Amino acid sequence: MSEAIARQWLEDASTTAAMRNHGAHMALISKKVSLQGVPGFENIGYDDWAAQTQHEFENNVLKSVSYKGFKLLTTTGTHIMFKTYETVEANDGTINAQGIEILLEKEADGEWRLIQERILPDDEARHDGLVD
Repeated sequence: MSEAIARQWLEDASTTAAMRNHGAHMALISKKVSLQGVPGFENIGYDDWAAQTQHEFENNVLKSVSYKGFKLLTTTGTHIMFKTYETVEANDGTINAQGIEILLEKEADGEWRLIQERILPDDEARHDGLVD
C-alpha cells in the first residue's frame, strides 16, 4: 500500500511537471517542505520551490522529470520515506540526475504531500542500488 502511494506520487510529480501544471504540481508539495542538499543552499522551502518551478514552467525550461529505482525505508500511518533516482532534463540538453530521499506526509485533508527531500551523496545512491 505504502509503495503504491509513493509510486503514484512520483508519477503525479513527473506528469504535472511535463504538463507544466504549476497548481497541480505544487499541490503535491507541503507548505512545510524542506529540501536539503542543494549546493549553495542550506535549505529550500515552499516559497522558493514554488517560485523556481513557476519560472521553469513559464519559460519552458523543463523537458522531463523521471524517476527510476525505488527503495522503501519506513512507513507509518501518516508518513512514507523512500529513496529513488531523479533525472531532470532541460530543453537545452542539460541533465541533472541524482539520488534523493523523500518523506511524504498524509496531511489533514487526507492528501499525501512531500514534506522533506534530501539530495543523496553519490556514494549513498550507489550503495542503495539507485545508480550504477
